Amino acid sequence: MSPKFLTGKSDHISYQIKYDKYSQALQQELKSSISSREGLLYEMLSYHMGWKDQHGAPEDNPSDAHLPALLALATCEYILEDFKPALPAAAALELMHSFTTVHGDVQNGGDESPDRPSIWWVWGPSQAINAGDGLHALARTAIMRLSEDNLQPDLTLQAIKVLDEACLSFCEGQYMELSFHDQLLVTETEYLSMIQKKSGALPGCGGGLGTLSAGADQTFITQFTIFGEKLGMASQLTKDIKELWGPQGDGMTPSNIIQKKKSLPLIYAFEHSNLSVKRELGNIYMKRVLEPADTLKVIELLNESAAKDYTEDLIKVLVSESLSALRNINILGDDLRTFESLIQIETNQTFTNDRTKGTGLI
Repeated sequence: MSPKFLTGKSDHISYQIKYDKYSQALQQELKSSISSREGLLYEMLSYHMGWKDQHGAPEDNPSDAHLPALLALATCEYILEDFKPALPAAAALELMHSFTTVHGDVQNGGDESPDRPSIWWVWGPSQAINAGDGLHALARTAIMRLSEDNLQPDLTLQAIKVLDEACLSFCEGQYMELSFHDQLLVTETEYLSMIQKKSGALPGCGGGLGTLSAGADQTFITQFTIFGEKLGMASQLTKDIKELWGPQGDGMTPSNIIQKKKSLPLIYAFEHSNLSVKRELGNIYMKRVLEPADTLKVIELLNESAAKDYTEDLIKVLVSESLSALRNINILGDDLRTFESLIQIETNQTFTNDRTKGTGLI
């Protein structure tokens, strides 16, 4: 699936070329990590990556590259005008993302990914957990290839530590989200802390590893890490809206309400609505099992509380903070366009196109 763009035609074409270039190179790097190994475990992992079907027959259905890997390649290319030195880091991030997805499917009981049945649905939870562990190990072997591309040994060790710390942060965030399932009330502060770890850590790691792979100084590593973290958080809040109101704002994605998943719009409504709305929401969520009719009532109450508007405003704040990190290292004008395109893909935010005045959120 190709990314969707909200800017002008020239921006669309420019980033589409970059995206295709990144994706093709990343797929080759990933295949060198998995396809060169023999055994049924790697057949299973190839299925997850979209290279084989569940019977082992070849397929060509790779998933889209995800934000952390794309950030690693884009930041490295900004520094060096060449993204290839960051390919081991990008592959490691993509494998780490797959690790979190495979384990997350088991934890959440998800029977399908967006494209195909999940590993646990086809092979069972025990094999899925083992496959996820394998993906985690492959991520660490992938990033060690930075040293083969002549990155200094001390920087390679730093990159491994950055990746491990991001993975730990993700796990801390996942722990928090799982614990939220047993809480009726979750505060906005708790929720934002959770997504900073779960949704922000790996994109932040992508920004940091891309610049580290390019041999950039600590100022660039820090600012690109902040950029990735803030963008990852904004992306999660965008998903919160889509999961409640649907991609077209039609409210036709009720499963997250049925599962009592906590998200910022719901948390905002519980914290800031009038007493009547809070009482009605509480009565619904105190039920042992929710029914489809309850979803319509929840959406009605969220609309009454202006929870969607509040979440959209917070997305804009996070996007502005991510852009401020780029301006701190003087990324302006045309150099900013690649990163704005990533923001648009992840958050649906649009920008002005007047290059004589710089860019800004519309």
